Amino acid sequence: MRLLNRSAGRLSRLRRGPLAGLMVLLLGLLFTGSLYAMFSPAQAEGTSKSDEELIQEGRELFLVGCSFCHGQNGEGITSADGQYGPSLVGVGEAAVDFFVGTGRMPLQNPGQQGPAKHPVYDDDEILALSKYVGSLGPGPRIPAKSDYELGLEGDERQEAIVKGGQLFLANCSACHNFEGSGGAMPWGQVAPSLQNTSDKHIYEAMQVGPGNMDNFSDGNIPPEDKAAIIAYLNSLEDNPGYGGFGLGGLGPVSEGMFAWIGGIGGLVAFAYWIAAHTTRSEKKEKKA
Repeated sequence: MRLLNRSAGRLSRLRRGPLAGLMVLLLGLLFTGSLYAMFSPAQAEGTSKSDEELIQEGRELFLVGCSFCHGQNGEGITSADGQYGPSLVGVGEAAVDFFVGTGRMPLQNPGQQGPAKHPVYDDDEILALSKYVGSLGPGPRIPAKSDYELGLEGDERQEAIVKGGQLFLANCSACHNFEGSGGAMPWGQVAPSLQNTSDKHIYEAMQVGPGNMDNFSDGNIPPEDKAAIIAYLNSLEDNPGYGGFGLGGLGPVSEGMFAWIGGIGGLVAFAYWIAAHTTRSEKKEKKA
């Protein structure tokens, strides 16, 4: 009992000491901070970069990976054989986001048609390159998600999809076929398939007109009509083909080849079989 009384007295004296309040305050702050660190939502590391920082980062990437063909300031380079790399002044952010985001740039050999492949740069680097090239001159911006999403439901959405199909057949099917499957073009060029292309890149392609493709400004095809065309292409992927074997969706080329080989070729083979069978029957009758 005496030991307990002495201990209690000692604790009582410590509570009344000048450092007791400070210690309690520090322990409370430490306990509160620990609880906040345990249960608070994770914060994003760092802050988003400003446009000036992105432009500077994009210029550094441009000088390393793009200036050999397009010049140190994006002015383009002309060689003795012709245009080595076109000027990028005024092509806009959307052009860089499309070509670099789909892996078409950088090219392995200048002058060839760039096929879609896995991109060399990551998303942050593509954004920085786009911002830098966009700073060289006014041009189409990178579209927002609300630009290429239709944002309609029910009957209104179906009407917009029908309109998008009409616009696609009138302006795009001559090269990309009616299902967006792509096809051969003159001079060894190829119209790529649109079936595995993202909605954003399809929208950007209509803005910038890559390769032999025409660019469709908002005056030619308004943004809501571009979104309707994209919705039509998505509807082709969502709906099954009720017409049977689609033959790749390549249109009259594959259908004509099937008609000649499978149809007419089959009739010729059947006619030859009938003629050969008739000849054998006549020989058997003569022997009898």
